[in-house]
Amino acid sequence: MGTKVGIGFDAHKFVEGRPLILGGVEIDYPLGLAGHSDADVLSHAIADALLGAAGLEDIGHYFPGTDPSYANISSLKILTKTAALVEAAGCRIGNVDAVVVAEEPLLAPYRSRMRETLAAVLDLRTAEVSIGATTSERMGFTGRGEGIAAMAVSLLECINMKESG
Repeated sequence: MGTKVGIGFDAHKFVEGRPLILGGVEIDYPLGLAGHSDADVLSHAIADALLGAAGLEDIGHYFPGTDPSYANISSLKILTKTAALVEAAGCRIGNVDAVVVAEEPLLAPYRSRMRETLAAVLDLRTAEVSIGATTSERMGFTGRGEGIAAMAVSLLECINMKESG
């Protein structure tokens, strides 16, 4: 058995007329995020971290924004399918650690629910899912309040470690 680490990143701009979903939880905020699915940047970053650690293609390969079957889909369904791909690759998720970058809204009241929701979808203990939140000190698109970004790292335990080359 070997361990593999993956990193993921996602960003979406704010738009009117959509709910703001982060980590599968609806956040009380007047703006949502633009995207083909529900635009949950946190779940998308985690999915890319998991796929990368397993040595698989990125999220856009498995869930393309051009496929109408993924229009407005819950990113929790994307994470469920991602976890199945990781398992099929011979890996078990050890943990995920993520950070959301946004000036607003304040995420502290939602972090526990996000951790619980993500842990349930990924078949992890809540202690194996960490979510941080930070600002970018008013710099860049997140600092100007134009959108939200998220980064994630995952650790996998893999039994089918294939030789590269």
